[in-house]
Amino acid sequence: MTKLNVTTPDGSFDAYVAMPDILPAPVVVVVQEIFGVNAVMRGIADDYAKQGYIAVCPDLFWRIEPGIDITDQSEAEWKQAFGYYQAFNVDKGVEDIAATMKAARGMDGANGKVGVVGFCLGGLLTFLSATRTDGDAFAAYYGGGMNNYMAEADNIKNPLIVHLAGKDEYIPAEAQAVIKDALGDHPLTELHFYPDRDHAFARKGGAHYDEGDAETANERTAEFFDANLV
Repeated sequence: MTKLNVTTPDGSFDAYVAMPDILPAPVVVVVQEIFGVNAVMRGIADDYAKQGYIAVCPDLFWRIEPGIDITDQSEAEWKQAFGYYQAFNVDKGVEDIAATMKAARGMDGANGKVGVVGFCLGGLLTFLSATRTDGDAFAAYYGGGMNNYMAEADNIKNPLIVHLAGKDEYIPAEAQAVIKDALGDHPLTELHFYPDRDHAFARKGGAHYDEGDAETANERTAEFFDANLV
């Protein structure tokens, strides 16, 4: 397993790296859920490497505790995960993603292009990365709390694709309406709704995983990154 060490003014942290067979290649930064850089996130990074990207998954909980790696399979772990979520500083997280992007662009074999993809908390951080960083393309899956940041939509400079679950327990209909209102006609944004799905429908092994819609969302993201990063 390859790691990338990322330095910030506040300290340094590690990122999991999966390399493609052919270099040079664009980078995709994979942004974690509330469970840390766990097997699901590493698996997503590995999948992006198979698609031809240098995939980098930063440990964004390092300020709370480095190396958090839990699952969504027990009540105790959920409790732990929500504790991390509550302790997490979103603004610092976006700064850490920007630092990861800068470090990743300097890696051997990186061609300079960087995309960001994130899920759940990572979906929110991906949206904020689209408004606050210099990445080339952004893919946000069911970003909880995104509706609270729509005032930043005017700052989007590069393409963004957003996947939302119609029956999301954490992003209710009124929150989705706010997102749709702000992003629906945005020239750089593509919105996709999955009407029958709940939060985290693309998390393999999760309670709400739906293979069909997860595949559809992932294919759309793959086409989006192919168009904007390759």
